[in-house]
Amino acid sequence: MNKFGFLFLSAALVTLPVRGMAAYEGGDVKDGGSISGAVKFKGSAPAPKKLDVSKDKEVCAKTSKTDPSLIVNGGNLVNAVVTITDIKKGKKIELKKVTLDQNGCEYKPHVLAFPAGTTVEILNPDGILHNVHSYSKVNSPFNQAQPKFKKTLNVKIEKPEAIELKCDVHGWMQGWLVATESPYFAVTDSSGNFKLTDVPAGSYTVEVWHEKLGKSSQKVTVKAKEEAKVTFEVAGK
Repeated sequence: MNKFGFLFLSAALVTLPVRGMAAYEGGDVKDGGSISGAVKFKGSAPAPKKLDVSKDKEVCAKTSKTDPSLIVNGGNLVNAVVTITDIKKGKKIELKKVTLDQNGCEYKPHVLAFPAGTTVEILNPDGILHNVHSYSKVNSPFNQAQPKFKKTLNVKIEKPEAIELKCDVHGWMQGWLVATESPYFAVTDSSGNFKLTDVPAGSYTVEVWHEKLGKSSQKVTVKAKEEAKVTFEVAGK
């Protein structure tokens, strides 16, 4: 290689993004611990707003609908995504196809989390036209009609991002695809609970993301073969 080629190669290596060099490394975890807990809503939760179902009522209005963007059950926050943001090495990432349903003109689940690189299978069992419109900023956005004869639609989400989805046909339909950088993620259940397993011993930043309430985080120390308990309190805005 001549000196010009060497200089070009050296410059290319220098300009590589640091993020790419420090990518997550998956493997076997020995004597891993876990992080579990709950996400609480701080303050008085607003009453769920009833949604106006104004189209395709014979299918969409079979059940009454309320705004799913803020669900608080007994003081517990539902559909918050919990991740470890600074873990660089841990259990393997398993890329399995996940499913988002549009049953009854609602996205189910409302928040679907998975590792980046996953293929999402979007279902349409309603027998009517839906339109899946993503508001991506990091990934390539998509806006695809899904007629009644197209029961499934596959979309691959390549990069970590929280992506809002809407249906251009039914304006009340809204949901989220959350692609994560590592396999350490969970969506809080109907009791606001979550659990992250097979975590290598160490100190980590655990973050809660919610579509309406934003992000909050705290440091958590995990010991080998032990469970670390943590509680988040997220205030309304």
